[in-house]
Amino acid sequence: MKQDLIIINGQLIDPRLGFIKDADMAIKDGQILKIFDKKRITEKELAKYEPEEIIDAKGCIVTTGMVDIHVHFREPGREDKETIMSGSQAAAAGGFTSVCCMPNTTPAIDNQETVKFVTSLAEKGDCRVYCIGAITKGRQGKELAEIGDLVKAGVVGVSDDGDYVQNPEVMRRALEYSSMFDIPVISHAEDCQLAGDGKMNESYESSRLGIPGTPAVAEEIAIIRDIKLAGLTGARLHIAHVSTAGGVEAIRRGKAEGVKVTGEAAPHHFCLTDKMIGEKYDTNLRVSPPLRTEKDRLALIEGLVDGTIDCIATDHAPHTEEEKDVEFDHAPPGMIGLETCLGLAITYLVEKGYLTVPDLIRKLTVNPAGIVGLEVGSLEVGEVADLTIFDPNKKWVVKESKIVSKCKNSPFIDMKLKGKVKATIMGGRVTYRS
Repeated sequence: MKQDLIIINGQLIDPRLGFIKDADMAIKDGQILKIFDKKRITEKELAKYEPEEIIDAKGCIVTTGMVDIHVHFREPGREDKETIMSGSQAAAAGGFTSVCCMPNTTPAIDNQETVKFVTSLAEKGDCRVYCIGAITKGRQGKELAEIGDLVKAGVVGVSDDGDYVQNPEVMRRALEYSSMFDIPVISHAEDCQLAGDGKMNESYESSRLGIPGTPAVAEEIAIIRDIKLAGLTGARLHIAHVSTAGGVEAIRRGKAEGVKVTGEAAPHHFCLTDKMIGEKYDTNLRVSPPLRTEKDRLALIEGLVDGTIDCIATDHAPHTEEEKDVEFDHAPPGMIGLETCLGLAITYLVEKGYLTVPDLIRKLTVNPAGIVGLEVGSLEVGEVADLTIFDPNKKWVVKESKIVSKCKNSPFIDMKLKGKVKATIMGGRVTYRS
């Protein structure tokens, strides 16, 4: 239910229009009603508006709602891990007002009915949920899904995420069809044959630990192939969860050649390395693609800084405690990430001087939204009130008991971070407050 509210004492940063200013804001009927930017709202004016709620954003930044274009909410099929509702609540707790669900559900999101099922469940959620449809039927990599029908049902991109489309002819046709609808093909770039049965990055660490490794070249060759196909077809290609220095460089070259290619980085890939696996054998460190070397981690950060990597996406992947409580080799890949994303990004990117706060906001708002064609408003009167309010200086500790997601598979539990969400607002409704 929509509610009227007033946000006072905040600093407004608009990533689309590029302004930064101290101002108060009035919200009514889900839209921004007024911006008090020449002077703060007075007590008299405050009484006139009679808001249902006043949010004091002192020391906080107020910006357009954050967007995550890569999450796994597991419904349909594995509601024990996450549901659309619980996932939307975790997203709101992380400051996200819009997310895109990947299609590796059971059944896969490869037809109109499954898309409608997910979107109907999302209507009562705490964030806007969009679907990424499957590239191929059942994500089997053999026969194209009905991409036109998926677009009609509302998908904003297609991907076989979790699996690479190994057949280049199938990938070419997917790019051609997607270009007719101006949606991106999102590639889980990892050559299956080169990756083999790897459970972590192929490196000195994998040899030392005796764990089968996946070489960086498996990602790099896959990215290069798909960029060449995107150049051939003129289609839009997005590379999911880039993890290698060579992958970053391939995207950089592709952009220089005029290919319509974009890329994303997940927080765990620019925060962690494969060296950490041997310290605790924490199965929450098993992800796909795997954690790489320090050289790769720094290359990802460089890519974020120079714009080669367009956005940050969490690859939020819930798994139950029982699934992760096994030997490292047998644990399913993936970790949750929605609720720690902002804190990790501020701690590892802003605090270390790589990105400014406005730069980071763009990587979490307008940039990802633009990749999948979502409308992200600005902080102007009349715009939809999808907002994230966060304190960039707030120090906090990640506590398992505070995690909203149904699963707790995070290697960041008990870590001290800087930067915390104070409130998330979707369509004028407060969906999260700390």
